[in-house]
Amino acid sequence: MDLNDISEFLFSAARSAGAEVTSPWFYLQFGLMLAAAGIAYAADAAIRARVDLTSLAMRWPLPLRHFVRVLVGSASTAVFAILVIAERIAMYHSTWPSRSYLLMVAAKLALAWLVIRLVTSVIRNAFIVKLVSVSAWFVAALSILGQLDATVETLDSVAVEIGGLRLTALLLITRSTDLTPSIQVLLVKMIRMGLTVVAIAIALGAVGINLSALAVFTGAAGVGIGLGLQKIVANFISGLILLVDKSVKPGDLVTIGDSSGRISAMKTRYISVAAGDGREFLIPNEDLVTQKVVNWTYTDKNTLVKVGFGTNYDADPRLVCKLAIDIAAAAPRAIKSKPPNCILIEFAEAGMKFSLTFWIADPDGMDNVKSDVMLSLWEAFKREGIRVPYPVREIRIRGGALPVETTVEVSN
Repeated sequence: MDLNDISEFLFSAARSAGAEVTSPWFYLQFGLMLAAAGIAYAADAAIRARVDLTSLAMRWPLPLRHFVRVLVGSASTAVFAILVIAERIAMYHSTWPSRSYLLMVAAKLALAWLVIRLVTSVIRNAFIVKLVSVSAWFVAALSILGQLDATVETLDSVAVEIGGLRLTALLLITRSTDLTPSIQVLLVKMIRMGLTVVAIAIALGAVGINLSALAVFTGAAGVGIGLGLQKIVANFISGLILLVDKSVKPGDLVTIGDSSGRISAMKTRYISVAAGDGREFLIPNEDLVTQKVVNWTYTDKNTLVKVGFGTNYDADPRLVCKLAIDIAAAAPRAIKSKPPNCILIEFAEAGMKFSLTFWIADPDGMDNVKSDVMLSLWEAFKREGIRVPYPVREIRIRGGALPVETTVEVSN
């Protein structure tokens, strides 16, 4: 079946539907179905209000309780099917059978949905229940309408040749069990939207409306879609740039804004950064291109560790620097080929400030290394009698002939 056959089939179906709509018996059947739907809705509300499932099925087995719950939940469908069947029988014996054709179709569709809901009641996963129910009902509807074979043939005829592989729409539908739930939902929404658009286009063409008159609205819709996809396209292009220039790659330790961690995956829209505490940051690719990114392992994994500390003015600064260098050099992860360094950087109000730097071979666990070095410094200062500074305030009391000066040491 080629595209011409498909178009001819769709237009033929549209013409048949148009002929059906123009018949007065269509509106009679449609009115009877609306009345049945209203009665079924009222009956469903009454059943739900008067039936207490908790007390009714308290001692029943769990599968039976679940089955009854689904049956009560589908009461409107059951009542609708019974009423439509009764209307169909009445019209069948009072007029031509073709004049109650829609009632027969509606009754079969309702019964098919009721049977499918009862059969799928044993499935626990809500998404799988919805997917199986809709798929099975769609197949049943095509079979009831006599279009199942034509639909299968149409799906199998739409194919894409990739090398020696022939991909068809039917193959994608029957081989989609390994798709993730999010992809399945996306495909269902896209197929539903596509079928709606095709149905609207065919209906407009069947009634004689020129589709070119909608070009202005189509252009406006295209502009709106383009604006909506702007960020998605920007992230996609940024992802390609990141893959080409290799500024970041899986396994790199990065800091982006307030987020730090190791890149665990790079996707077309975002990268995943594992923080090491169970969290994963999903950062858009555009942010890596437009914002400042710290890559701790871009060219070299060797990382400089900086430890800031202070002592009071009673300490010997040269002795303090020697103690700090010895402690850093003895750290298990310190690189022996790059000796540590300690310098005096400031004479502050509360004491002297020092900066100790040393190299480690990998940035992983850098905070733990800093903590171990600072604990060793604390133990060495206590052993050598070196005091850590804290704020000192001078208070002058004026109450007599001579002022009295008192120095008070304030601990934070």
